Amino acid sequence: MCGIVGIVGVKPVAERLVDALKRLEYRGYDSAGVATIHDNKLDRRRAEGKLFNLETKLAGEPLPGLIGIAHTRWATHGVPNETNAHPHFVDGVAVVHNGIIENFAEIKEELGAEGAIFVTQTDTEVVAQLLAKYRRQGLGRREGMHEMLRHVTGAYALAVIFEDDPSTIMAARSGPPLAVGYGDGEMFLGSDAIALSPFTNRIAYLQDGDWAVLGRDGAQIFDLAGNRVERPIQISSATAYMIDKGNHRHFMEKEIYEQPEVISHALSHYVDFAEQKVRPVDAGIDFANLRGLAISACGTAYLAGLVGKYWFERYARLPVEIDVASEFRYREMPLSRDQAALFISQSGETADTLASLRYCKDNGLKIGAVVNVKESTIAREADAVFPILAGPEIGVASTKAFTCQLAVLASLAVSAGRARGTLSEADEKQLVHSLIEMPRIMSKVINAVQPQIESLSRDLSKFKDVLYLGRGTSYPLALEGALKLKEISYIHAEGYAAGELKHGPIALIDENMPVIVIAPFDRFFEKTVSNMQEVAARGGRIIFITDEKGAAASKLETMATIVLPEVAEIISPMIYSIPIQLLAYHTAVFMGTDVDQPRNLAKSVTVE
Repeated sequence: MCGIVGIVGVKPVAERLVDALKRLEYRGYDSAGVATIHDNKLDRRRAEGKLFNLETKLAGEPLPGLIGIAHTRWATHGVPNETNAHPHFVDGVAVVHNGIIENFAEIKEELGAEGAIFVTQTDTEVVAQLLAKYRRQGLGRREGMHEMLRHVTGAYALAVIFEDDPSTIMAARSGPPLAVGYGDGEMFLGSDAIALSPFTNRIAYLQDGDWAVLGRDGAQIFDLAGNRVERPIQISSATAYMIDKGNHRHFMEKEIYEQPEVISHALSHYVDFAEQKVRPVDAGIDFANLRGLAISACGTAYLAGLVGKYWFERYARLPVEIDVASEFRYREMPLSRDQAALFISQSGETADTLASLRYCKDNGLKIGAVVNVKESTIAREADAVFPILAGPEIGVASTKAFTCQLAVLASLAVSAGRARGTLSEADEKQLVHSLIEMPRIMSKVINAVQPQIESLSRDLSKFKDVLYLGRGTSYPLALEGALKLKEISYIHAEGYAAGELKHGPIALIDENMPVIVIAPFDRFFEKTVSNMQEVAARGGRIIFITDEKGAAASKLETMATIVLPEVAEIISPMIYSIPIQLLAYHTAVFMGTDVDQPRNLAKSVTVE
């Protein structure tokens, strides 16, 4: 989750840019850099590792200039070294970038055929190369920026400066956030308001598809079509020591919107974007020679593990035993040393999960930890640590940690499949390609379904009971949807495997029972539709979450149909998490509950 900062100032900016980057260190990074324009010449300093290394360089080689951009990089394409560190320069163009340019390989091949010489391994360099190409062709800076944005695909935040215009920063957003700060004769750009808090509290947030031109006197903001738009200037309460909600009402909403960005961050640790392969996993667990895998966790993390069970068994043909940690630790499960155990916890301190880990360790199993806090107890006691890299999650009801857990488990399942010979190289490439597409698709889904779900949630908030149904990996999502709704809205909700409906829960169905059905058009679809028909025949109110093919194939009348794009089966659980999170969130908002800190719940459960 890289960090971006920019300043168009009236006094030297390099030191201020680095100070702003320090406030983004919580996002994680492995290199850093800063670029300025001075005497009509671009110059930069970059360094691998922490910001201290960059500061040391700047102390020995100061970087003058009243305009500049800076960046902390988390490596996706290319190793973390100084060459791949941002900003990237091409023929008088400097670029910093957060996110993934999905079609970079095609653009790179096209530009290479035209004679472009690439000096980094990054996807970002194609942005600088495209802008330089359009300038050589005679396009102005704004026209070149607009043309570049029409050619790149992916989830990205960009900041650009041109050597021949030492008074302007250009920026663009499609997914990862960007905030524009308004000062007195100065303008600022940052990944969030925290980075800009020492400079100004007057902040405007770019929306997806926006691109902006910042000068010392203000900002002009355009949509992707090139039309001028206005974004409201807000007074931010962010400080250098506080994670801010930005333009969101609650941390939970902010964290839902952060998911495309943090999943990019997580995937980059496990996937080689350029080669479309999984990276070698932590050597603490040898998936190739396992007879079985035990998974244990609590709450939402357990449901992530349940999805993971489907993936490990399907893609790696690896038998999986899974149980909630509070049961696992006491049921004295027979274990053997040719098994491994995987424990999932956002905090890494969950008491029952830790006790289960120690039981497995005492039985001689190799231990894997899927955690968000790498310094946690669970991580320290594991043989292999698989960080989810979601960043701080403030809302008690987990959202981005859940989908990052899923992204990591999907990557591990593909890695295990390759190690065990159950996936071919072609299978791996296809699955990884789908994972790479996921952040862009998630970003589009969030913006597309938000208005419909907000309206629907007003009606849902009037009911006292809700059922969720799903098959395959949509079954754990049904459980997660029900858990989210009752966690924060206090509406009673239950999730069921769709095939179990007729084995009891169907007795509850009447006109006062909304039934939320999660059913992409996959190999389970027809069976799930037959269960929907059973609900419809008894007057149940169906909320149908499906894709374009599913919506066309189902002829049933629904309370609402939420249509998502058609996606590969491996990324379906992450994509379909978005509407169930938003349904719970907006329903709770309408009911006036404390969304971020629901009653009786804690973020980290360190007691039994």
